[in-house]
Amino acid sequence: MTLGTTPEETALYGRDRELAALRGLLDRARTGQGGALAVVGPPGIGRTSLLDAAAAQAPPRFRTLGARGIPQEAAVPYAGLHRLLRPLADPARRSPAGRRDALAPLLGHGGAVTAPRFTLFTAVYELLAEAAAARPLLCVVDDAHLLDAVSLDALTYAARRVRGDRIAMVFAVCGDEGPADVPRLVLPPLDDAAALRLLDRLTRGLIREDLAEELVELAAGRPLALVELAEALTPEQLAGTAAPPRALPARSRLRALYRQRYLTLPTGARRLVLLAAADDRLDLDALARAADLADLDAARASGLLRVDGDAVAMPPLARSSVYADASPLERRWAHARLADVLDREEQRARRARHRAAAVEHPDDALADELAEAASRVRGDRLDASRTWQRAAELTTDLDLKADRYVRAAADAWRAGRPRRARAMLRPVLPCADAPERLGRVRLLQGEIELYDGSPAIAAGILREAADHLAETDHAAAATTLMKAAHAAESGGDLHSFVAVADHAAAASLDGPVAELASAHLTGLAAAFRGRHGTASRHLATALDLADKVDDGTALMYATYAAIVCGDERRAHELAARAVARVRCGGDPVQEPQALAMLAHTELFLGRYTAATAIAQEGLHLARAAGQRNVAADHLATIALVTAFRGDRAATLRHLDGLTETVGRHGLARPAAYGSWALACLDLADDRPGDALARLRLLTGTDSAHPAVAVMATAHLVEAAVRCGRPDEARRVCEPYDRWAHGTGSPGLRALALRCRALLADDEDTATRHFEEALRLHGHCDATFELARTELLYGHRLRRDRRPREARGHLRAAMQIFDAYDAETWAERARAELRAAGEAVDGGGTVDLDRLTAQQLQIARLVAAGATNREIAARLTLSPRTVDHHLRNVFTRLGIRSRVELARLLT
Repeated sequence: MTLGTTPEETALYGRDRELAALRGLLDRARTGQGGALAVVGPPGIGRTSLLDAAAAQAPPRFRTLGARGIPQEAAVPYAGLHRLLRPLADPARRSPAGRRDALAPLLGHGGAVTAPRFTLFTAVYELLAEAAAARPLLCVVDDAHLLDAVSLDALTYAARRVRGDRIAMVFAVCGDEGPADVPRLVLPPLDDAAALRLLDRLTRGLIREDLAEELVELAAGRPLALVELAEALTPEQLAGTAAPPRALPARSRLRALYRQRYLTLPTGARRLVLLAAADDRLDLDALARAADLADLDAARASGLLRVDGDAVAMPPLARSSVYADASPLERRWAHARLADVLDREEQRARRARHRAAAVEHPDDALADELAEAASRVRGDRLDASRTWQRAAELTTDLDLKADRYVRAAADAWRAGRPRRARAMLRPVLPCADAPERLGRVRLLQGEIELYDGSPAIAAGILREAADHLAETDHAAAATTLMKAAHAAESGGDLHSFVAVADHAAAASLDGPVAELASAHLTGLAAAFRGRHGTASRHLATALDLADKVDDGTALMYATYAAIVCGDERRAHELAARAVARVRCGGDPVQEPQALAMLAHTELFLGRYTAATAIAQEGLHLARAAGQRNVAADHLATIALVTAFRGDRAATLRHLDGLTETVGRHGLARPAAYGSWALACLDLADDRPGDALARLRLLTGTDSAHPAVAVMATAHLVEAAVRCGRPDEARRVCEPYDRWAHGTGSPGLRALALRCRALLADDEDTATRHFEEALRLHGHCDATFELARTELLYGHRLRRDRRPREARGHLRAAMQIFDAYDAETWAERARAELRAAGEAVDGGGTVDLDRLTAQQLQIARLVAAGATNREIAARLTLSPRTVDHHLRNVFTRLGIRSRVELARLLT
């Protein structure tokens, strides 16, 4: 540790919480409210860097004292105190006689220490307190676990007594426990985003994203590991022509620490650790059969081996370090023992891999055995991927080797390991010359980029894949073209989308999926060009064809077509079919994306509770599948829901979770949703100018996305009108009006009429448009937008000196906002009601989250006036089932009649 480093040298990533805790400690100490913290964590976690940061950010008036535990002095009494207190030697000599005599031996001014511990410890504390009376004091003790025991006891004694002094004490301790009675500050592993930023800085931006991600996975959140890995990278590894490292460098301090721990273990314990290092899925039963467990406690005490129930585990860095340091003979012994004991059928692939681990040259017979084992794996795709990889490595035939690497990549992708999948594809590309194989490779590459990389890159790769697949599989080529087009759309490149659509129209692809793809892409391209009539015809064809296909991907994109057509209910039905299809097919790759489409349909239907629940499920699955781009889509959906409700804190929290991925991968659609969400918050907070500025970003900027801009038109018109810019509102309103009325969607037409009403110059025109908008809102499920229209209408009526008429609309708006738990909007409605002359209390809230999705659907239909028989027909239920659900709705909402329910929800 180097005290006095500059802020630039101590810049930390991912440690905002910890730095804030240290700043708080220093701020309190400066005002005479001293305290202590023990920074605890495993080796390489960044304890020393955090202490350096504490010293660097201490205000100028602070005096800093520092000491570090040294293994060679751990048995030397008072060595730590001697190092820490030396700068205070002069004040110590001027101390009262008793304190001076007690401290003199510690500072080299006397013979042996003779003072009792209490006298000595008190003298140390009083010396620190006296120094702090002149200037606030920061005491930094690094590697406190290596201090001699008496020094640590003395400093802990002082730490417990500094509450009334201008003293801050910070200890750094390797492990989980700090000094007794000192509050702990636990350093967690760096998250991936912080680790990637650190690697980017360490390599001056030269590291490729795929290599950086592999190093982040290897480092397991340890900053020191990242530093050591970055320093050891070769030019070939940076360029991608050499394999990335599989372990810490041989001269790594962390690796040396693990090596020392390993070598000091008894022979039996070393064998147990080596076996665990050779197989990351070992259980206690297999370990016991492979070696004697007599030294298990010693292995566990070293921190190299953990036993949790029946599972045996090692810290990732310890595993890779121990395995890398083992001799070839030791590794062969470990793999041979494991091959002998992994004898169950479900362990067949692992057993084959252990047999193959000792083989250094290609062996086709063993490769075939591995391939057979890999093909029999059920459920554990990562296990299958590893087995296919080893089979490929031992295969001599280049075509067969390539096929096995592709299988390894596909299984890795299904296991949620995109980085591994990319690595498995690298050896294939130079030898993938057959169109069918090249098509499969490019499809897999493009799909990984689409869901967890750059959509802009994915679009080109997928288009190439489609051209190769077209020679053998028209349906696969068609769905790949749809993926290519939507990769371009996700990146905000609508010119590329149109180019892919034109390419699809010119391709000679047959079959219902190909016809659907062509109609879908041609229709959307026409919509993006503003040719809404042409778009409607082609998209209608695509929707008709959707009834003839059972392909999950095709159904997902047909959902998109239905959304553009304004047919929200049809979109929901198609999205639900897509989800069911991919689940039935056991496709973990497509399920998060299918759920994203389903969540969008719920959002546009105004079913915010259901949209959030589905998006949260999709977010969980996307993260598990390694699909950061799809996770960003789900977070954006959740953020939009909270923004529509006016919940600023929740929205900002969700948007913060997707910022890193959006920026790194160039995701225009989630970025546009983010701008839209922030604009909705500004509208809720009565800041139309800010809202307008954000909504302008949806065209002509890095956050541009014309499709999202169209969906946000009603909000832009509202913001522009409230800012006194009606001409700008009219420019965007006219094309939106044509599109909305062209779709025939009651919800979209209602929003278009609301825009017209806001732009109306005279009272009668505004009233006519508002009334027609309210009538159309009654034909759709988007109750929240009904409330927004009621609020705007009530505001207009109040402004036109018609308060009595305004109050009914404002009251309806308030009740709906309360039902949605939209506090900001509900308060706006209450404020308008008060201005219209009605006394209003704080209002209550109906918790719609207490209803299931089906109960919520039934409740809304009842509120819209539907009978039980009509609801049953619409939802394909029996009237008796509807009645049962309705009684449960009454119970959960604390009401007793359909009238009360209608009052709450309409």
